[in-house]
Amino acid sequence: MNILGISAFYHDSAACLVRDGIIIAASQEERFTRKRHDQEFPINAIEHCLKAGGIKPAELDFVGFYDKPLLKFERLLKTYLAYAPRGFKSFSMAVPLWMRQKLWLKDIIRERLNYSGPILFTEHHESHAASAFFPSPFQEAAVITIDGVGEWATASIGLGRGNKLDLLSELHFPHSLGLLYSAFTYYTGFKVNSGEYKVMGLAPYGTPRYADLILKNLVDLKEDGSFKLDLSYFNYCAGLTMTSERFHALFQGPPRQPESKLTQRDMDLAASVQAVTEEIMLRMARHARKATGMKNLCLAGGVALNCVGNGRILREKIFDKIWIQPAAGDAGGALGSAVFIWHHYLDKPRHADGSHDFQQGSLLGPHYSDEEIESYLKCKAITYQRLAPEELARSAAGLLSQGKILGWFSGRMEFGPRALGARSILGDPRDPEMQSKMNLKIKFRESFRPFAPAVLAERCQEYFDIDAESPYMLLTAPVKSSRRIAESPEHSRLFGIERLNIPRSEIPAVTHVDYSARIQTVRREDNPAFYELLKEFSGLTGCPVLINTSFNVRGEPIVCRPKEAYACFMRTDIDYLALGNCLLDKKAQAKTADNKGWMKEFVLD
Repeated sequence: MNILGISAFYHDSAACLVRDGIIIAASQEERFTRKRHDQEFPINAIEHCLKAGGIKPAELDFVGFYDKPLLKFERLLKTYLAYAPRGFKSFSMAVPLWMRQKLWLKDIIRERLNYSGPILFTEHHESHAASAFFPSPFQEAAVITIDGVGEWATASIGLGRGNKLDLLSELHFPHSLGLLYSAFTYYTGFKVNSGEYKVMGLAPYGTPRYADLILKNLVDLKEDGSFKLDLSYFNYCAGLTMTSERFHALFQGPPRQPESKLTQRDMDLAASVQAVTEEIMLRMARHARKATGMKNLCLAGGVALNCVGNGRILREKIFDKIWIQPAAGDAGGALGSAVFIWHHYLDKPRHADGSHDFQQGSLLGPHYSDEEIESYLKCKAITYQRLAPEELARSAAGLLSQGKILGWFSGRMEFGPRALGARSILGDPRDPEMQSKMNLKIKFRESFRPFAPAVLAERCQEYFDIDAESPYMLLTAPVKSSRRIAESPEHSRLFGIERLNIPRSEIPAVTHVDYSARIQTVRREDNPAFYELLKEFSGLTGCPVLINTSFNVRGEPIVCRPKEAYACFMRTDIDYLALGNCLLDKKAQAKTADNKGWMKEFVLD
C-alpha cells in the first residue's frame, strides 16, 4: 500500500512516500526549486518520491495532507473579526490567497497529480505528533509538539502506544511559544521562520537579564507549562509585524534593523527569550511525564528544533530517553500525515525495539550514482579524479587534517534542515580560526554562528558530556571539562562578540562560547561513507570529530544535485569537493567563481 503525505502553502513544503509502513522517500520542495522555505505545492518533491517508489500517481492508495484548511480558515476569520476594523490590511492580503488556493486543496491535489483516490486531512499537531512517535524507536511514549500555530493548537501533549496516538491536551492560539520566540527573532532584526536559529546561536553571548521582565509582563506561565501571552505587546493577530509599540517601549527601543551591528542588548534579549523558552519546555516535559506516566519522550514542531532546550530536557532526566523528529518543522508534517494514515487510521501494526528508529538516518532524498555524476562532469569538461571508496576516505581525511575545507556530496540527500553527512561542508575542528573562516568565506553568514561537531558515536563521550546518541544534530551538550581550555583573567573580562575567537577546548571550532556543542553522533549503519571518513580522520589525527555544516551559502537551500554542489564549490573558498567518489581540486578547475556570467551559464543550465 502506497501513501503520499503532503505539506504545502505555508512554509517548507514537502512530500513523503510511505509503503506498507516503511518510509520510501521524503524531501522538501526548496531543494529542487532553490527557493528557501518554498511554500508552493511540492510537485518536484512529489515526483522524487514517486520515482523513488517506482510508481505513478494512479498507484497511490491514499494521499494525506498535514493539516485541515477549513479549521485554519475559521481561526483566521475569527481572529480578524475579533480585531476589526484593525488589521484590515493584513486581512485583505490573506483572504484572496485562501479563496484562490488554500480552500481548494482537494481539487488542487487531484488536478496536479491526476489522482482520483481518497484524500485525508490530519490535524496539524496530529501530523507533528505522528512524525515524532511513529518513526521513533519507542513502543510507547509521551509526545510533545510545539510550534507557531496549526489550525488552533500551538502546542500539544499526547500519548503514543503501539500503532495508536492520542492528543491529550492542547494550548491554543494566540498563546504560542513559537510565536513568542519569533517575536524576539523579529525584534532582534532576523527573519521570522528562518532566523530563529540565529537567536539561539546568539543567546550564549548574552545574559538573560530580561527574562524576569518577559515573565512578568509578556507571559503568564503556569506550573504545567501552559501560559497566556499579554497580546497588547504583540501585533501578529491583526498586523503585519510581530511586535507592538508597547513591546518596543518595554524593551526601550525599536526593532533592530536587519544587517545592522549587533549590540550587547540584542545578545541579552536573545539570551532572555532562550531562557524563558527552556523554562517553558522543561515545565511542559515535567507535566507530560506526570500526565502520561511514560519513560520515553518524542518531540516535534518547529520549537523542537531548539536543540538547546532539547538538551536541557535530556540533562534534567525528566525522561529516560528522548527522540526528536529530524524534520521537526512543517516539512515533517508530510511524513507525519502519511504514517498516521498507515498506523492510526488503517490500524496497521507497529513494533519498535526501543533502540533503533525507523527514520533511516533521515537520508531519504535524491541519490546520484557515480555514473550520473561523471556524466555531468564530463559534459562540462570539469577536471576530477575518480577514486575507490576507501581511497576517497583516506584522501579526504588527509586533506582535512591539513586544514583544507571539503565539500562532501554523498548518497541520499537529508530530509530536514540539518546536513548529516550527505550534503555537508567539512573542516578540522582543532583549528581555532576555522569557525570564522568558514562563516565568512564559505557560508557568507554572521561570524557568531556556531558549527556542529560530527563525532564517531562510540567515542562521543570522550569529548562531550552526554549519555545519549544524537544522530540528527538536535541535542546540545557541554564539552567535557578535560577537553576544555580555561579562560585567562584577560579573556574573562571580555563581553559579547569579543569572546568569539578565544579557543575554549581542544576542538575550538565546534565549541560555543558557553562550552556547548550541537552534536551529531555518527554510526556506520546510518551512513557508511561518512563514518569511514571520520574513522580515517581519527586514525590520522587522533580526533574523531569533524566540523559538519550544511552544503549551502547564506540564503540558499542545501544543495541537492551535483550541479548545485559544483556551483557552491566554485563560488566559495571550499578547497576540495567530493562528488560521490569523484574528487575535485579547486586549483585544477579551469575557471574561477568571479566570472558570474560564466558560472550561471556553465553550472546552472
